[in-house]
Amino acid sequence: MLFYHLGKYVLLMKAALKRPEKWSFYWKEIAREMVSIGVGSLGIISIISIFMGAVTSVQTAFQLISNLISSSVIGQITRDNSILELSPTIGALVLAGKTGSNIASQIGTMRVTEQIDALEVMGVNSPGYLIFPKIIAGVTMIPMLVIISITLSIVGGGVAGVLSGALSQADYITGVQAEFNNTILIAGMVKSVIYAFIITSVSAYQGFYTSGGALEVGESSTRAVVVSCILILCADYIVAQLLL
Repeated sequence: MLFYHLGKYVLLMKAALKRPEKWSFYWKEIAREMVSIGVGSLGIISIISIFMGAVTSVQTAFQLISNLISSSVIGQITRDNSILELSPTIGALVLAGKTGSNIASQIGTMRVTEQIDALEVMGVNSPGYLIFPKIIAGVTMIPMLVIISITLSIVGGGVAGVLSGALSQADYITGVQAEFNNTILIAGMVKSVIYAFIITSVSAYQGFYTSGGALEVGESSTRAVVVSCILILCADYIVAQLLL
C-alpha cells in the first residue's frame, strides 16, 4: 500500500511539475496562491513566533540560574533555537494545518464536483494547472514566513527576557550577536524549502485523488495534515543529520 501511494504521488508530481506550455496561463494562479499562502498565514505565524521566542527565553532563564553562566547565553540559545528548530519546524506544522488542509479541501472539492474532469476534457493539464502554482507559491512564500518568524521570535524572546527581569536588553543583544554560525541559518532555510514542498505536494495529492462527497473531502483534508506533519518531522531529523 505504501509503494502504491508513493508511485501515484511520484506520477502526479511528474505531471504537475511538467514545464507549462504557456506561462501566462499560470502567473495569475501563482500570484493568487502567493497571497493566500503568504499574506493569509502572516497573522498566525507572527503571533505564534512572538510567543515561541518569549517562552524559550523565559524557560532558558529559569534553567540557567547560576552566577557562573552569563545571562547573555539566553539570547544566544533563543536565537539558535528560533533559527534551527522553532520557526522552521513549528511554523511548518502550523502551516500544514492551515495551508495544507485548505489545499486538500479545495482540490478535493473540485474533484468531487467534477471540475477537474471538465478541465481534462478541455485538454488542460489539470495537475499542472492546479498543483504547480501551489508548489511554486509555497516554496517561495513559506521560507519568507520563516524569516519573519525567526525575527519575531528573537524580538519576542528579548522583550520577555527584559520584562521578566532575567537579563538586560544589552545582555540579550550581546547574546544574539555572539558566535553566530552560518550553518544554522543554512539548515533552517533548507528545512523551510523542504517543508514547503511537503506541505503543498502532499496536500495536493490527497485532494486530487479524493472520491465521494463532502465527507470524503473532510477525510482527505485531515489525512493531508496528518501525513504532512509526519513527513515534516521525518525530514527534520534527516536534514539535521546531514547538515549539522
